[in-house]
Amino acid sequence: MESAHSYVYVIERAEDGSYWAYLPDLPGCATSAESPEQVELQLHEAVDLYLSYFHERGLPPPSPQARVGTLTAA
Repeated sequence: MESAHSYVYVIERAEDGSYWAYLPDLPGCATSAESPEQVELQLHEAVDLYLSYFHERGLPPPSPQARVGTLTAA
């Protein structure tokens, strides 16, 4: 049985008002949509497609490495 991985994703607002998301641990895996909620939904499909490359070849998926944090700047 394969173990599930938890990947960090980032959603940003684009200059045109749409949103895009990417995963630091999955280079090139990104998607965009008109709202943060839509981009989150599409992100699941993007990750499934990205990871299918590894599954189809019997390769282990990339291990999560990214960390999330916040800092306060004056």
